[in-house]
Amino acid sequence: MRVRTLLLATAVTLLAALPAVPAAAAQEGSGAGRLHGHRHAKVCGAPKPHSAACHAIVDLDVSGPLASAAVTPSGYGPSDLQAAYSLSASGGAGRTVAIVDAYDLPTAQNDLSAYRAQYGLPACTSGCFTKVNQTGGSTRPAANASWGQEIALDLDMVSAACPGCKILLVEANSPSMTDLGTAVNTAVRLGAAAVSNSYGGSESASDTSYDTSYFNHPGVAITASSGDNGYGVEYPAASRYVTAVGGTSLTRTSTTRGFSETAWSGAGSGCSGYDPKPSWQHDTGCAKRSVADVAAVADPKTGVAVYDSTPSNSQSGWLVFGGTSAASPIVAGAYAQAGAPAAGSTPASFPYANTAALYDVISGSNGTCGTYLCTARAGYDGPTGLGTPKGTAAFTSAGGTTTTKQLLGNPGFETGTPSPWTTSSGVLDNTTGEPAHSGSWKAWMDGYGTAHTDALAQTVTVPSTVTSATLSFWLHVDTAETTTSTAYDKMSVQLLNSSGTVLATLGTYSNLSAASGYTQKSFNVAAYKGQALTVRFTASEDSSQQTSFVVDDNALTTQ
Repeated sequence: MRVRTLLLATAVTLLAALPAVPAAAAQEGSGAGRLHGHRHAKVCGAPKPHSAACHAIVDLDVSGPLASAAVTPSGYGPSDLQAAYSLSASGGAGRTVAIVDAYDLPTAQNDLSAYRAQYGLPACTSGCFTKVNQTGGSTRPAANASWGQEIALDLDMVSAACPGCKILLVEANSPSMTDLGTAVNTAVRLGAAAVSNSYGGSESASDTSYDTSYFNHPGVAITASSGDNGYGVEYPAASRYVTAVGGTSLTRTSTTRGFSETAWSGAGSGCSGYDPKPSWQHDTGCAKRSVADVAAVADPKTGVAVYDSTPSNSQSGWLVFGGTSAASPIVAGAYAQAGAPAAGSTPASFPYANTAALYDVISGSNGTCGTYLCTARAGYDGPTGLGTPKGTAAFTSAGGTTTTKQLLGNPGFETGTPSPWTTSSGVLDNTTGEPAHSGSWKAWMDGYGTAHTDALAQTVTVPSTVTSATLSFWLHVDTAETTTSTAYDKMSVQLLNSSGTVLATLGTYSNLSAASGYTQKSFNVAAYKGQALTVRFTASEDSSQQTSFVVDDNALTTQ
């Protein structure tokens, strides 16, 4: 019989130790020029291995209610950021930006409303703002005031960068990479066009596995803050599937733009030790992935205004924050303003094809490495990547000509019903004995430990005019077989024509393919364009020792 073991995650509360200071009244005026000389502190403590810390930095000398309705909060507000980065004050309608953080901020909705009301932004309540846990449910994780400050910062920066966008807050049970990654998958499943991740931890040999399990989402912009410790690389900014967002100091000037930027000394940058270099990066100083890709304001001395009514270390109300935590949701908002990325596209590559649509940051540094990896220069550099947003053109596919199309219906089975798939009884499953790759549902074939055969199939027509066609799916194989040489239980993936004739057996897997986690399988099927094709999975096991073949997140994409 199928073994359905329920794993219960224990939420871990992360407490950040900040020095206690008297609350200071918010100061009059707009902008951040008067914030120099203030004290600052990181909101979250150092992360444990395979976990992350938030990247927010709080100004310890600004806190509390406004003295009167006529007083403007300290720090840059939405109109400042929109002017600095040439972003629309009303863009993004109909698109969703997701924020992924650990733990719960109970006052998130009310605090967001207060921020938007203060600056005259459209209200974002029911139908605009949604809060879910890491699996998409309504049960909240434990509250945590430190991560709560991160949440407040992220929500307000999305509001500033994309006032017309819907906002989805996905709260992970803990800051472990598996919980945060699960939350990213949920954000994508629930329809986010962009997902911001303002946290990071040390790189590890597990990162490439995290890449495929949590951050590889074609057609969705995933942004990640590069870190607040200066020169050095953190994960998930090091993932080749995300847009790594560095940091700048943003200062008002009398130029036509009205602002100038230098590389912020705290921004993370450098060479990944594990992630391979994506094809669109061509700098020569890193054999593997280079960080960052782009940047936005992050210096707490030129910080942003945020509202958070939940006290944390004696601070609440109107606050000022910095850190690359501010930069990541700003860039996510720019992606969303630019329009939902095409299905199957790679949004992390977009800025590299549109460098003229970025403000090049050419001065400042975050370390003494002696190269562009820690010193800003013309063109690409580590602390600021290719530059900061100059409108939204850098965050769209080159020329806007991407025409990738997904042909399969219900590809991740999240409707909870098979259609338009045909399946054997019991294949569609949302129990926890075998986890889904993303979301809650998957196709679980076999796993009974008795002689049994399951099938899963869907028929689509591949237009004759396409230039490429790719079938992909995520596969997890779990087995109780102990042999290392004999394939007792097998699954095949085949293409059939409209007459039921097998055109190709694309792949065959067995109990010998068993491994932890999911692996993506991909096949070029362009040779079969112009036909009605049935994609068929068939799994058979013998009379003893179960083998489960679990399939999820299928795609047949064409261009």
